[in-house]
Amino acid sequence: MGAVRRLSNGSYQARYRDPSGKQRGKSFRRKADALRFLAEVETDKGRGQWIDPRHSATLFGEWAEQWMGARLHLRASSRNRDETYLRLHVLPAFERQAIGRIQPTDVQRWVVELAGKGLAPRTVRECYRILNSALTAAATSRLIADTPCRGISLPRVEHDEQRFLSAEEVERLAQSTNLHYAPLIYSAVYLGCRWGELAGLRRDRLNLLRRNVVIAGTLEEVQGKVRYVDETKTKAGRRTLVLPRFLVDVLARHLETAPPSEFVFTTLSGGLLHRGAFRKRTWLPAVHRAGLEPLRFHDLRHTCASLLIANGAHVKEIQARLGHSSVTTTLDRYGHLLPNLDEELAQRLDETYLSASAAIGH
Repeated sequence: MGAVRRLSNGSYQARYRDPSGKQRGKSFRRKADALRFLAEVETDKGRGQWIDPRHSATLFGEWAEQWMGARLHLRASSRNRDETYLRLHVLPAFERQAIGRIQPTDVQRWVVELAGKGLAPRTVRECYRILNSALTAAATSRLIADTPCRGISLPRVEHDEQRFLSAEEVERLAQSTNLHYAPLIYSAVYLGCRWGELAGLRRDRLNLLRRNVVIAGTLEEVQGKVRYVDETKTKAGRRTLVLPRFLVDVLARHLETAPPSEFVFTTLSGGLLHRGAFRKRTWLPAVHRAGLEPLRFHDLRHTCASLLIANGAHVKEIQARLGHSSVTTTLDRYGHLLPNLDEELAQRLDETYLSASAAIGH
């Protein structure tokens, strides 16, 4: 147990030993405050929750640099995104503040300020995610007792309205697209792949004889530069898909005329696809000619889900084809498209009862 002694200036010093046995002290104006501090120290030591005051005095900017540098297996695009949010929105508010002094009220005030500046709700949430991750890591490393990012009210994100094309509209779009890129449109709709998965689809992953394709890599863009990454967005994203027979023919003709490349889909000259350039030069003009504005490329993935549902696919089959990490994700995004099966289930229960009743002679 520590002790309190009065100093010559009239203040009181609380003396105690930390868990390592080192003598420490902290001064207070009132003896009652010193005694309360000692009681808290002993409680924290007993629970294994004691925090070295020197660690909690670490400036957030210093800790953020250390934390970011220790984040292994982070894709280049994800690292670039987080570093940008950290530099533009998190550090200006907390860089010179000791991590142990950041309070929930500080975090809440900062969130309100970001929203007040006109930042999109999704961006505000991304900035908060980074701050929370950094401070949670600080708590895990015993630099602070707990993260102050608790009970924070965040702006609500309105989900982007999904657009679902009919099969006829897909045909109209494909026919309005440059012949070189039409196979990309068909693949997006009938395979349900993400842009990066299609732009990064290598020829050696496509087997037209066996009618399948292995989705295992992606093309990612960082600061305007594209590079191939031999991994998908999630573990579930790596998957083998069966090709519809018509798509086998479409892709076979495409590969016969496409420029030499290790990738299935390229620019007209055989270079890597840049999403922004494709959108401006090919996608938007084709959408306009087809009379389908507004339409995003990602809506082709939504269209795949709607076509699968219309053809009676089970939700697990949809999850597997789209590469969702869980069936919950699939249901959250497309559950409203699933038919109401309650009437059908009630009818089956009737049939079950009648069958059992007839079996015992009723």
